[in-house]
Amino acid sequence: MDQRLCDSERRADIETSCQPNLPDDTRYRLGTALRSIYEETCDTQPIPDSQIDLLLRLRHKERDRRRLD
Repeated sequence: MDQRLCDSERRADIETSCQPNLPDDTRYRLGTALRSIYEETCDTQPIPDSQIDLLLRLRHKERDRRRLD
């Protein structure tokens, strides 16, 4: 049985991808499992230079916006 709800079925004028229709407890368990996998595999690796550059640019933009306010 297919439990996906398609936005395109509800709104024919906009084409979007189908998303699974999962109960809240299932989404919570999936999120917890994915976070634990991510923590085990990615948290031990260094942050790539490209990500550091993005974080620095974000910090600069936030600081500039605070100065304007």
